[in-house]
Amino acid sequence: MTLEIRTFSIRDATHDEDETRLASFLRTVEVSRIDTAYADGAWRVLVQYRDLRRKEETAQIESAIISALNSWRTEVAKSLGIDREEVLSNAVTAEIARYAPTTEIELSVISSAAGFDVAGRGGQIVQIVRQTMEDLTN
Repeated sequence: MTLEIRTFSIRDATHDEDETRLASFLRTVEVSRIDTAYADGAWRVLVQYRDLRRKEETAQIESAIISALNSWRTEVAKSLGIDREEVLSNAVTAEIARYAPTTEIELSVISSAAGFDVAGRGGQIVQIVRQTMEDLTN
């Protein structure tokens, strides 16, 4: 998740309402950095932040994808008589959930970077991600 930037002015003449507006905003974000400067009768406040609502939404999406992939891994492992880590490792499962690939090309980039071959299962994995994303938006 990328940082966003927003600026505020806390004017000498209306500092109470400006401070209230800034405080209200700060309660809704995860602050990375705040810089201030005083000029022309007002404090200028620059806030670098991550939106908590987006962060929570992203966490929910990742959790849903991991859950769906874990169910699939368990079924595949059971049918093949192997450990589910051999089907897809926890680390790769987390990376897939993080990037939510919706094409086999996207998935191959993620799995290659993680050093894991998803050959033969890529279509199933992408379908699980797509279906999970669709279920979350309906």
